[in-house]
Amino acid sequence: MPDDSLHQPHDKLFRATFSNPVNAAAFLRHHLGGPLPALVEWDSLALQSGSFIDPQMAGSEADLLFSAKIGGSDALFYILWEHQRSEAPLMGLRLLSYMVRIWKKQAREGGPSTKLAPILPLVLAQDSNRWKTSTCFHELFAFPQGGWEAIRDCTPDFAFTLLELVDLPYEDIRGTPEGILTLRSLKAEPLGELLHSLVWDRGIIAGVATKGVERFFRYVLNADVDREAFKAKVSTQSFTNLTSAAMTLAEQFRQEGRQESEVRSRFQSLLVVLEARFGYIPVGLAEKLTGISDVPTLEKLLKSAAVCRDLEAFTSNC
Repeated sequence: MPDDSLHQPHDKLFRATFSNPVNAAAFLRHHLGGPLPALVEWDSLALQSGSFIDPQMAGSEADLLFSAKIGGSDALFYILWEHQRSEAPLMGLRLLSYMVRIWKKQAREGGPSTKLAPILPLVLAQDSNRWKTSTCFHELFAFPQGGWEAIRDCTPDFAFTLLELVDLPYEDIRGTPEGILTLRSLKAEPLGELLHSLVWDRGIIAGVATKGVERFFRYVLNADVDREAFKAKVSTQSFTNLTSAAMTLAEQFRQEGRQESEVRSRFQSLLVVLEARFGYIPVGLAEKLTGISDVPTLEKLLKSAAVCRDLEAFTSNC
């Protein structure tokens, strides 16, 4: 999906930064534990198209799927990277549903003799508190004492990797300058520290391209920080051509924020109506809808969703 298709500023920043395999590889190769990072050929990391999250969550979450070579072979290895802003006790079940969708897509495209690619399910947790949720899928089941051993051979099981920003000190976040700036920002937002000196690290920001710095500005201002404090922070940096422009961004972003709020409201209403009338929303349709960012079009589609006879008729109006 395009960068402007996600209506949450956290997911916009995450996706815009880590859709770039260079940023993703630089972070993951340093922060994944165990023997896996040494086996992955990080130069082969490639972003795969499409989203596998549930359609009703498409406006509030972001997922990225990468393929890579592993162990010196041509076999594909997938990294499913999910950005999560709050704890999700059923995360294991959600990830399993995404993994099955990926494998089904691979089987459809490759035919009945296809060997499925292994998948590393990975969650980046942004919230300020440590998760209590287990990363082991089998712990979602209620077994009597000793029951797991008796039934484990016929019950799917896996563990997902959980990377919690709350556990990473600002200085220990590794990667490219843009990746570091993004993750420091995502860590700082729920802590109320977006104007912290370690977020506004001059050495880090100096290595970020103009578009990346502008995204950073947008993210900070979307958090509704003190505008004068923001301008003071900007004035301490060496942004050259960005410095004067940044001083007028606060009002511009405030107006855009109001427009985004209206878009988000219409988008969520549209999903609710479609779900209520037809029981489900195809993934392809959900992706198409999240690419719409103007209020009049969403209002037109909302009226259509309320009166159209079926999903096919609604889709013809998109």
